[in-house]
Amino acid sequence: MIHHEGTKDTKDTKEKALGVSRLVLGAAIEVHRVLGPGLLESVYEAALCRELWIRHLRVDRQVPICVTYKGVQLDSQVRIDLLVESAVIVEVKSAEKLTPIHRAQLLTYLKLTGHTVGLLLNFNVELLRQGMKRILNG
Repeated sequence: MIHHEGTKDTKDTKEKALGVSRLVLGAAIEVHRVLGPGLLESVYEAALCRELWIRHLRVDRQVPICVTYKGVQLDSQVRIDLLVESAVIVEVKSAEKLTPIHRAQLLTYLKLTGHTVGLLLNFNVELLRQGMKRILNG
């Protein structure tokens, strides 16, 4: 049986993304500790951007992603909430609970962009660890 581990660059990229995701989770915990549950997604997104900036992480907000269908770029775009250090996609939610469609949405964004690590963060929970999910693509 042949075992393929991937290239060193692929491993390094994934390791970097996992490290960044740990930093994002720490920042999200701080945002939740300060603000608590019950606010709009846009408030948590702005606060998380601020906390990531304080921690010297580069974050892009509302990043447009082009969608290609059967080799043709569509006129439609989707937007990811946050892209941190060009490595981790973060989807911010303030919902009663995370559902399978939230996971599917993030997985689709990972596939469309080629990124390997994404975070679903639902701030509308008593303890943030109840609303945190790391999604891996590949």
